[in-house]
Amino acid sequence: MAGILSKGIVFSSKVLTVETPILDLQEVPDLGGKVDKVEVTTLADGSKKYIAGIKDFGDLEFKFLYSNSSVTSNYRVLKAMEIDGGVKDFTIKFPDNTSFAFSGSVMTTINSAKVGDAMTFSLAVTLSTDIVVTNPTV
Repeated sequence: MAGILSKGIVFSSKVLTVETPILDLQEVPDLGGKVDKVEVTTLADGSKKYIAGIKDFGDLEFKFLYSNSSVTSNYRVLKAMEIDGGVKDFTIKFPDNTSFAFSGSVMTTINSAKVGDAMTFSLAVTLSTDIVVTNPTV
């Protein structure tokens, strides 16, 4: 049976040209995007006609276990990127070495919590590039 487990997925960012893992990732968003459909129906058509439009990945929202105990903690590093502004480079690497590279601006949000919940936060990345997929080498 084919398949891989999500255990071992690594989310990283380029910090001063060095690929740096962002620890305690809990959730990865959908990475496929959706292609808009553009209506091209004319008055001569008996039914609506469409062509493929532009792909929209939407904002990519990642969920992390909250940590802010040092300057290298995940929340502090990602919040600093938000405050700094601009476009940042990111990579997601699967356990089979498939990687997804993209760039975008970021926004952090502390997630709600109830009694007994682990504290988490979300990172939303608004893309400014396509997602480039690199397949593992055989």
